[in-house]
Amino acid sequence: MQRSLRQKLLILGALFVVASLVLYTWGHVGHKAKGAAKAPADTSVPVTVATASQGDVDLSLKVIGRAEAYSTVNIRSRVNGQLQTLAFTPGTLVRKGAVLAQVDPRPLKAALEQARGNVAGDEAQLVKAQADLARYQNMLAKGFVSRADYDLYQANLGVARASLQSNRAAVQAAQVQLDFATITAPFDGVTGAPLAYPGATLTADTTDIVVLNEVDPIRVAFSVPEDSLPAVRAAAARGQLPVSARVTGDKAGPLSGELEFIDNAVDITTGTIVLKARFTNADRRLTSGQFVEVTLPTTRIEQAVSVPVVALQSSTSGTFVFVVKTGDVVEQRPVVTGATSGDRVVIDKGLTAGERVVTEGQMLLVDGARVRVAKG
Repeated sequence: MQRSLRQKLLILGALFVVASLVLYTWGHVGHKAKGAAKAPADTSVPVTVATASQGDVDLSLKVIGRAEAYSTVNIRSRVNGQLQTLAFTPGTLVRKGAVLAQVDPRPLKAALEQARGNVAGDEAQLVKAQADLARYQNMLAKGFVSRADYDLYQANLGVARASLQSNRAAVQAAQVQLDFATITAPFDGVTGAPLAYPGATLTADTTDIVVLNEVDPIRVAFSVPEDSLPAVRAAAARGQLPVSARVTGDKAGPLSGELEFIDNAVDITTGTIVLKARFTNADRRLTSGQFVEVTLPTTRIEQAVSVPVVALQSSTSGTFVFVVKTGDVVEQRPVVTGATSGDRVVIDKGLTAGERVVTEGQMLLVDGARVRVAKG
């Protein structure tokens, strides 16, 4: 009996200990949970915003254009002869008046000396004719010669003068031919590969020596649809129309130029018209034949409200943006969009300048959600 009582007491003591441990553990966990409930989790959505701005927006055409030399010349010799030397490095810039090639000048120098000799002979003949005429004039006054003889010597003087004038012109022509033996650049330009080499026989005005391209300034030719032509003409009528060109792979900013040519006819096969813009190219960023992206402004919308295109969202009800209100709460607001210029879109209705719109993080938002604006 005592043994049974002892066992019962041991069991009751064990149960008491277990119960105490359970109560302690439950109370400790509950205290932690209660403490955690006092610090609610931050449920705001991180977003990036942009401010709706107001100002003039230029609408523009974006097309692909191609650079072309402002002028191109096939350099040729103007005299017959043998090419003696080339004085340029292919593919380099040469200045106006720089020597490009030299034709063998010896035959031309010989022709010049011959012409000068003829002039010297004519000058001597002119002196003799003048002396003969003076002598016969005295003899005519004394009646020693006939009038016919005097007229003959007077005619000889005229022939001598004419011959001298002719040979002096021949000297000038020979000098010009000799000058042509030195071939110079007619303008600043970039040389191509040689088309003739020293030793080649050149035919005047026929044999090409090198092609010279003027690349500063340089033109960019591009085509626009014919239905855009009225807007282009209207923009050009307001003043000089600026044109920008961006070179693919060039990390520098776009080049700035001016529209200088509108073709006089639309291509009936493509429905486009050719335009050309003039660009300064001192740094030679543009090369003849290179493709570029051309931007041509056509219309200006004054004092338009615009936002980044990435702020726009779409639903079955239409286009909307999330506007960040006071207290960092967003409002889903429908908007009416207008034209797009670059990475911005005009908002015709629904926004005012200065309001903040969400540009990143919209997928996690609903109307009335709280947001946390990222600092950038």
